[in-house]
Amino acid sequence: MSIMVTRSSMPSLEEYIEEIRPIFESHILTNMGPIYKRFQRQLVEYLGVSELSLFVNGHMALEMAIQALGLCREGGEVITTPFTFVSTTHAISRNDLKPVFCDIKPDDYTMDPAKIEALITEKTVAILPVHVYGNICDVEAIEEIAKRHSLKVIYDAAHAFGVTYKGKGIGDFGDASMFSFHATKVFNTIEGGAIAFHNISYQDQLHELKNFGIHGQEDVLSIGGNAKLDEFRAAMGLCNLRRMKVCIDARRKVADRYTERLGAIPGLRLNRPQKDVASNYAYYPVYFDKNVFGKSRDEVFAELKKQDIYARKYFYPAVNELSCYRDKYPQNTPIAHDVSTHILTLPIYEELALEDVDRICDVILG
Repeated sequence: MSIMVTRSSMPSLEEYIEEIRPIFESHILTNMGPIYKRFQRQLVEYLGVSELSLFVNGHMALEMAIQALGLCREGGEVITTPFTFVSTTHAISRNDLKPVFCDIKPDDYTMDPAKIEALITEKTVAILPVHVYGNICDVEAIEEIAKRHSLKVIYDAAHAFGVTYKGKGIGDFGDASMFSFHATKVFNTIEGGAIAFHNISYQDQLHELKNFGIHGQEDVLSIGGNAKLDEFRAAMGLCNLRRMKVCIDARRKVADRYTERLGAIPGLRLNRPQKDVASNYAYYPVYFDKNVFGKSRDEVFAELKKQDIYARKYFYPAVNELSCYRDKYPQNTPIAHDVSTHILTLPIYEELALEDVDRICDVILG
């Protein structure tokens, strides 16, 4: 049987049917109905955030967060990372802002705060770092830089659902944080996303942006889009939220087995736990040094594929090396380039059997 890099966690069919039964009784399908509101309240509590607005997906949530924070100004620049999914950079560019790429740290693959200030200009309006693989950015250093230069900070927390730092929910840092609830994530609503934030004034702005700018029943105050989360996906979220401890515990066991099998192998650099961070085990990245290990990342990827095991070169290429960005914004980010060409994320999900983890390791080490 094929082993994919991930597999969506889902409740039982019976549990989901019970959760959506009220929809068939009320015929309220969308427009921030009762299930949406219950899901929103439970997420605020689970994530430990002040405020939260739900969206149809994480990408639209990020695009609209940039707008709600008032960052869209002519010639504006946003400092971000090239080691991310392209959605992060697209959200900046689609708001007519210029992405300025900051290199990453080689240990946890997040934005290197030591390299941020050299990129700040009079055009800089914000910093948009990305929590990667469940690893979190240096939120304290980034906050200090942002305050000194009066810049907004929006975190792409698509990989960090449920992660805490020093006992505090990761979505409570910065001016705003975007979470993705895509089917491939640790937590999913099939498709979905959210923005967590502190400033209560953002609530109305985000609501109008995702709901055509409508205010009340008789007026439209602004030019908004349509990015609402519907009741069916909110119901899936309620079901999966109840399962988060089981899901993360299962992923932890998979990660521990990989570490047990691969942790002492020369030429393999594994993802090490961060101090004071409770991880969600979103991904299991391995950096392959061919000069020491004897096989390259691409060779291991090919060998796994032959055995019907599908790992992922994630993120490859780095965003500033993609066709749509490499000639337009050619910043020099050598560490991101190196990591993107050497790292492979191995299969990890709730239902992955430890026997299959051993099979994957056997292929890698064979």
